[in-house]
Amino acid sequence: MEHGSERDAPPGLGAGDGAAGRIPLAVVVVDRDGQVSHWSSGARRLFGAAKEEAIGRSVLDLLPVSGALPEDDEITPYGAYAAYDGLGPDLESSLDGRLNFPAAGRARLTVPDHGRADVLWWAYPLVGPGSERLLVLAADAERLRQAERDEGIAFERIAPGFALHTDFPGAEELARRLPDILPSMSVDESARIVAQVLELGYPILEFSQNDRVPVTPDWGVTRRTERKARRERAALAAAKGLPRPEELADDEGEDLEYTAVRERLEFLNEVSGKIGTSLDLSRTIIEVSRAVVPRFTDVAGTYLREQVVAGEGFPDGVPDTTTMWHRVAVEHTDEPGRWDDVIPVGEAMPFPAHTPFFQCMTTGDPVLVPRISEEMGHAIASQFEKRDIRPLITGRSMLVVPLKARNVVLGFMILLRHPERELFNDMDRVTGAELAARAGLVLDNARMYTYQESVAETLQDSMLPHIPPRMAGCDIATRYLPGTLLGRVGGDWFDSVKLPGARTALVVGDVMGHGLNSAAMMGQLRTAVQTMAAMDLPPAQLLRNLDDLAQRLGDSYLATCLYAVYNPIEGELHLANAGHIPPVLVRAVDGRSELLDLPTGAPIGVGGVAFESLRVRVEPGDRLVMCTDGLVEMRGVDIGVGLATLCESAAHPAASMDDACDTIIRALNTRGGRKDDVALLMARLNGIEPDDVAEWRLALDPAEVRRARAAVREQLHDWGLAKLADPTELMVSELVTNAIRHSHSRPVQLRLIRGETLLCEVDDDDHTLPTLLSTGPGDDTGRGLRVVSTLAREWGTSRTAAGKTVWFELTARRR
Repeated sequence: MEHGSERDAPPGLGAGDGAAGRIPLAVVVVDRDGQVSHWSSGARRLFGAAKEEAIGRSVLDLLPVSGALPEDDEITPYGAYAAYDGLGPDLESSLDGRLNFPAAGRARLTVPDHGRADVLWWAYPLVGPGSERLLVLAADAERLRQAERDEGIAFERIAPGFALHTDFPGAEELARRLPDILPSMSVDESARIVAQVLELGYPILEFSQNDRVPVTPDWGVTRRTERKARRERAALAAAKGLPRPEELADDEGEDLEYTAVRERLEFLNEVSGKIGTSLDLSRTIIEVSRAVVPRFTDVAGTYLREQVVAGEGFPDGVPDTTTMWHRVAVEHTDEPGRWDDVIPVGEAMPFPAHTPFFQCMTTGDPVLVPRISEEMGHAIASQFEKRDIRPLITGRSMLVVPLKARNVVLGFMILLRHPERELFNDMDRVTGAELAARAGLVLDNARMYTYQESVAETLQDSMLPHIPPRMAGCDIATRYLPGTLLGRVGGDWFDSVKLPGARTALVVGDVMGHGLNSAAMMGQLRTAVQTMAAMDLPPAQLLRNLDDLAQRLGDSYLATCLYAVYNPIEGELHLANAGHIPPVLVRAVDGRSELLDLPTGAPIGVGGVAFESLRVRVEPGDRLVMCTDGLVEMRGVDIGVGLATLCESAAHPAASMDDACDTIIRALNTRGGRKDDVALLMARLNGIEPDDVAEWRLALDPAEVRRARAAVREQLHDWGLAKLADPTELMVSELVTNAIRHSHSRPVQLRLIRGETLLCEVDDDDHTLPTLLSTGPGDDTGRGLRVVSTLAREWGTSRTAAGKTVWFELTARRR
């Protein structure tokens, strides 16, 4: 990891010089009784005791503090570091358990056979599952002093860094605590860095003039320099006829060890860079499979639990023999097609208890099979019914690694090597486990994202209405596009409500903000609009009431809303606006489009603002386009440009309403730079011809019921709807009878409207809405609405300014 650019780095700290700026660290772990439980090779070199001698001994015996270094000592970096972090200086107090917080300092130790050692030290309590432990890191202060003299500069800060991976109890807790100890480190970075410090035991110390950043160790230059010096000493000893130094034999073993470790870390780093580039679950699965073939294995088959593939919640319980596993990827180096027919991707199957796969998925540990015997190959192949997979697996080395997240097995990978390739060994098992751990986290992130996206999409879909494509006198098409920045949940909505007199309310609204809270607010406002629309409130009054409701719900949210009522009989739009972008009206006569100049009004939730309405004459075939600002607003572009494009694209001729909506969306490039969600509603205002409407005024006289029945029958015969005469006559008789009985002074209004359906409405001046009652054989009343609900395709009631309307619909079938 570089510290800034190479140009800005002080001498010896550039990217090309790994030795300068780094010295080895000793790593010691002490249990709660003060006994050493881990002693790294760095500790052996610094303190002179071998691992076998140190494990189990008292740490105070091994690290006797013989006195603090003088404050005027020439090593200055630690003082700045300690002051910056506020860490304590007492090593002995840490070692005997009197300090339970991170501490650091400098100390002078008496090292057997080595005299005194001046060290910089850090002590980190490991608090978490299991027994309490103390992690102690130490560095040779003389090495740092020498580095300062060689570089000719005074370093301002120093900080411990770690090897890239580890596998020891408490590593997770240490990773969680390190960001508090070293503020420059993120949680994710610390988890990556601490991953295997104690297993490998090769941490380093990074010192810099500018930064305190834990880094991946550069083993090469420093170790090569040390080994070169030892080899020179060995050559000199040989020239003098002296025995070959034992340290040279150690070097040869370490060379092999470092090579293996370096290759392993390089591979894992490479894999980490190749997976997790997307939150798409399918793409992540492919990335994981391809990352290991062919460098680590020749065949990689990935299996996931059924719930993971389905995008459901986190799988419950431990897998068993009934758990279904979906084969989601097979990557291999064999000839093309060899695996496809025998082991196809997409197949789901359980695994018996005797298989290594079952052992892996139930224990959560890797399973190593150095060589698949004929017997095991036969046992595995028995699950594949008529397909013989033995030629594909027998004689190969196999490693089964679990894909885990939060201690739950999401799936597993089956890794196979060709017979002529080196067998999987214990180091491969550790590498495979680390690989699977990383892949499991990446898959779980993708799974959670997919699951949350699915939940959000389901929530959004449940909140948006399913508007019929045809209402009385108008056709409707809608589109909803989720935002691309903050997920699939937003506050945009559209709606349509059937009103008395064959009218239709058209609504588009937008709650400011995103997320579940905005969606919940949108749901409340949409429900309120539907309720108030059913009361036939004028547009301006409806917005006024909606604003009052928003004030009662709280002042956390604002919303814009455009509300329009279309009267197809009168050929009129009645509109009111609460801070929303204006609608576009496309004239059928000449194809001209225009933004309707409405009184804008303030957004819903501002409070205390008057709303005004506007009436606009429309002709049959005119189109009304209503949308939210996410369609026309683009970052860095004036909204006027978007509105102009909206007008132009809305006027473009289209074969259907759906095509017209798609034309608008394409023109506004909503799938490019758009981040906000979009709601779009388009209505073609067809109107209703006067010949398709019949009305009668009926006096408050029971005799008028007979006249109403006769008038309805005659009108239906004239319209060619004679087959509807009997049920319509019966229902009209019931509704007119009730209206005359409950009206106060005004005549009853009877209306028939012919369209896609036959609509019948009966108006009176009584504000009490009728309800459907349960009736018995002896009841004299309550049967009228029961007859209507049985015979009608749809029926309902709504209040009007003068009283109420009761209506029903029948499917219109001409003779």
